[in-house]
Amino acid sequence: MGAQWGDEGKGKLIDILSAEYDIVVRATGGANAGHTVYIPDAINPGQTQKFIFHLMPSGVLYPDKIGIIGNGCVVHLPTFFEEVKLLKNNNIDVAGRVFISDRAHLVFEYHKLIDQIQEQQKGKNKVGTTGRGIGPAYMDKISRTGIRAHELKDFERFSIHLRKNVQTLQQIYPELDFDVETEIDYYREILPQITPYITNTTYYLNNAITSSKKLLMEGANGTLLDIDHGTYPYVTSSNASIGGIITGSGISAMKLDSAIGIMKAYCTRVGAGPFPTELENAIGEKMRSTGKEFGSTTGRPRRCGWFDAVASKYSATINGFTAINLTKLDVLDDFETIRIGTKYILAGKELDEFPSSPEQLAEVQVIYEDLPGWKEPIKHCRSFEELPKNAQKYIKRIEELIACPVNFIGVGASRDEMIII
Repeated sequence: MGAQWGDEGKGKLIDILSAEYDIVVRATGGANAGHTVYIPDAINPGQTQKFIFHLMPSGVLYPDKIGIIGNGCVVHLPTFFEEVKLLKNNNIDVAGRVFISDRAHLVFEYHKLIDQIQEQQKGKNKVGTTGRGIGPAYMDKISRTGIRAHELKDFERFSIHLRKNVQTLQQIYPELDFDVETEIDYYREILPQITPYITNTTYYLNNAITSSKKLLMEGANGTLLDIDHGTYPYVTSSNASIGGIITGSGISAMKLDSAIGIMKAYCTRVGAGPFPTELENAIGEKMRSTGKEFGSTTGRPRRCGWFDAVASKYSATINGFTAINLTKLDVLDDFETIRIGTKYILAGKELDEFPSSPEQLAEVQVIYEDLPGWKEPIKHCRSFEELPKNAQKYIKRIEELIACPVNFIGVGASRDEMIII
């Protein structure tokens, strides 16, 4: 699971761990999540292939793995088929091994339009959504008017439901210019292609557990973007913490064996909202440039800042992390001094907890601890002992501050550039 504001580099570890599992499950979010995976290029030795997934579970790059898009997801089927096509063009066939929950809600084109309308209406208080229609789709779900994947199997009922929804929404949003019949025609056309993917994934997954299959649950977004526990209202519209994994898959919490949190060796966030350790200076620009910090979904430049141990410990507490994957440590190779935010001070007093108020979070003074950088490349390192001493000290200090072991350390973008302890 992502432990910060998303974009932590989850796709890489998921890709690596997928080799050891039978089924990879995506449980929350929609096409607002972007997981980037680099794998060895089968045609050009020494080079890598880059895949960006917004809906597909990252493990599908292995030809023998099953991918599940769970009931907690909201699914934009045109994006799904774009990813199916991308994989097919790279000789990766997902037919018969990727399934969409029959309980997953669908994202339609009008959801995207409403997303844009809502952002415009907020003026200077914009949240900074991806514009992918995720929030409006979850609004329909919670208001009990959403359309779930199983309804496609009764197309007449589906069409009536879709027309009714659009009619209602056009009364709420008079500026919503949308041709519902064109949308219905699209779904009628893809019906033969999509039907084989739709299944009762809750039943499927629990049977798989009974049959001793190994499941890897894939988080989306990040804990600090969680609708309940994140920096509300500057959050996503689903539970991006461990609770979403359970409700979004139909698997009992008692079945989980471990919880790995993904954290960058520094912090980033996209969109609006408080960001205590943000660097709005040349150092932040250096992080962005070196780390190629641009959103995989929108291409927007990410805001960059030092590692925030207060927010990270809060995230570790909520999720009960058993281990941490610290990603992109190599981005800090050329820094003379590296800082860790260790405490928040508000109105002259140290905070004992991560504040719920975004206004308070925006006002906190961060107390930093300075550590010496290592000033040498670490891309070649494959064990903790091979890392420079100052890099080792940095990692150990993070472990102490968040009270959780760092068992995976990313030192580059490729699949093999990972230290596993």
